[in-house]
Amino acid sequence: MYFGADFYPEHWTYPYAGTPEEPEARWERDAQLMFAAGINVVRMGEFSWGICERQEGQYDFGWLRRAMDVMAKAGIKVILGTPTAAPPIWLARQHPEILPMDERGLVKHEGTRRAYCMNSDIYWDYCKRIVRAMATALGDHPQLIAWQIDNGIGGHDTESAFNEESRRDWIAWLQAKYETIDRLNDLLGLRFWSQVVSSWDEVPMPMSAPTVHNPALVTDWRRFSSDTCVAFIRMQADLLHELTPNVPVTGNLRAPARKFDHFDMAAVLDFIAVDSNPTVKTRSAENACDLDMLRSLKKTDFRTPDREEGFWVIEQKAAQVNWQDVNSLVRPGVVRLFTYQMISRGANGILYFFWHQPRIGSEKFYGGVLTHDGRNQGRVYREICQIGEEIKLLAPILKGTKVVAEACILYSHDNEWTIDQPMQPNSYFNPRQHLQLFYNALHDRNIPVDFARPTEDLSQYKLVIAPSLHLLAGGEADLLKLYVQNGGTLVGTFNTGLVDEYGIAPDTGYPHDLTDLFGMEVMEFDPLPPGEENHLNFKGAFPTSHLHPAKIWCDLIEPKDCQVLATYAKDFYAGQPAMTMNTFGLGTAIYIGTMSHQHFYYDLIVWLRQMCNLFPLLKVPDTVEVSMRQKDETKIYFVLNHQDINVRLQFYKPVHDSLTGATLQGNYDLAPHGVLVLDERYEKSQA
Repeated sequence: MYFGADFYPEHWTYPYAGTPEEPEARWERDAQLMFAAGINVVRMGEFSWGICERQEGQYDFGWLRRAMDVMAKAGIKVILGTPTAAPPIWLARQHPEILPMDERGLVKHEGTRRAYCMNSDIYWDYCKRIVRAMATALGDHPQLIAWQIDNGIGGHDTESAFNEESRRDWIAWLQAKYETIDRLNDLLGLRFWSQVVSSWDEVPMPMSAPTVHNPALVTDWRRFSSDTCVAFIRMQADLLHELTPNVPVTGNLRAPARKFDHFDMAAVLDFIAVDSNPTVKTRSAENACDLDMLRSLKKTDFRTPDREEGFWVIEQKAAQVNWQDVNSLVRPGVVRLFTYQMISRGANGILYFFWHQPRIGSEKFYGGVLTHDGRNQGRVYREICQIGEEIKLLAPILKGTKVVAEACILYSHDNEWTIDQPMQPNSYFNPRQHLQLFYNALHDRNIPVDFARPTEDLSQYKLVIAPSLHLLAGGEADLLKLYVQNGGTLVGTFNTGLVDEYGIAPDTGYPHDLTDLFGMEVMEFDPLPPGEENHLNFKGAFPTSHLHPAKIWCDLIEPKDCQVLATYAKDFYAGQPAMTMNTFGLGTAIYIGTMSHQHFYYDLIVWLRQMCNLFPLLKVPDTVEVSMRQKDETKIYFVLNHQDINVRLQFYKPVHDSLTGATLQGNYDLAPHGVLVLDERYEKSQA
């Protein structure tokens, strides 16, 4: 297993470290401290363009090779980042046309990272040159195990630019998709407000305007911008595969907050690497959800440095960040706790950001493994050393293991880009919060979860949850029907199938193309403002631990062949169905026509767990997180206490904790932020 840090040797030369005689002397000390902490990999180079090429065509990669040589002496491998996220100032001054224009037509200027338009041919050309030069100079270094392409693609709202070259590529993209102007006008519905076009160059980019643009056009712009991001990364991946065919490529992604299709991006990378900010989350389930989303982006065709399935966390925050209003210290044990959460959810590589807190620049107060003084006495360094020793123990046990899930939540970027636009039925509806309610219930009941696009093969899952697929293509609806027809259990919800892939509302009833699957039709829907609620009355065997409200949205359902599970309690639609269940082929389709509080989703998962034969990984208190990695019959359980107090566990037979070597039986108090790693093979031998 790889355990490392993000190292910026360019920050630690004279005059910031070292001496005039030995300006790079600090690097040796850093490598010694890394080795002592159990670190076996570093990432470097991803913001170094202006240092590697101070003047056009005059390359200097010698300092990076020397840094890699220092790492080699300590037995530390290297991931090199291509430096295209931070173009040098001379390039922008020489070619100001590469600078991105915003939706108001204003130029975003040089002097920082991400100051480029990804549709610029000139910028592409210079990127190819620097990537080729770097790979030629350093690609043969024996310590190199992977490339990271760019850094944080799309960050700072740079997924889109409104330059003339963007317009050129936008028109070409539309021509390839629609082929004729008539087809474009019809499928985008441009006759609304009579915004029809007569030629391709009349199609607008959705720049700042008196009011909203056509929503179908905006969704297409998001698709185009996503394809631009993916093409930019693919260009570098193809070049690196040509120059260093034995070295895999990755990129540092974040949970789908940036506006490009992460599934599409994953397809051009050999393995997934991610940034993680768990210490700023309000719930452990939120970070777990991010990790499961990112892990699920690539389910096949892995090519990793260690030839293992799974993903890497290439930027795990080692200490406080610097971009919140108040950047509090991370409490002792929390970094260790979240490190194990990542490993438990399939991470096979963990790198901490920063290795050494920089003395310069805009991130000088962004915490690192080492503070500014660079000594090995700091609290964070000691915690990383502890984790490093534990990783050495766990690596042989975890080798070849992976996360296996029988439940899945569907997620679509197209759908979120459509819901994210103005003039929605309820602007207070947040699709991610809705998804999180389902995820929390599965997470808190210790049921593993995958994420998938609606177009993926879902046959391996016992349960599929499809929250608010507002935009639903006809082909996606057919695949959902096929899944249920063949015996699957599907949970659909309100705000599903309101438009097709072109943003056109159906004239055949809601949800689009799924009324037969659910055995009902949504006749109207009633969005509710915050603070206003209906209530649910339940029928049959559905368990209820609380009174459950109906909030945000209430579908008015006309049942046809379905069974009614719950009805509304008041308003003019009192007694009408709010939740239904329908047998379709060999499977079951459940429809929830409203949004409720978290307790409802807990009750829902208890009911679905019995219906689908889903079993929690271990029986533990609700406040304890359990994850599992497995290989064949070997199962490794991770038990995490996210509380600030002890939590009492009960083991009814002996279990083995791989971290301490201890055998546990009977009552056991798991310490605040405590971790257990239990090996089921030992458990079986003692049973």
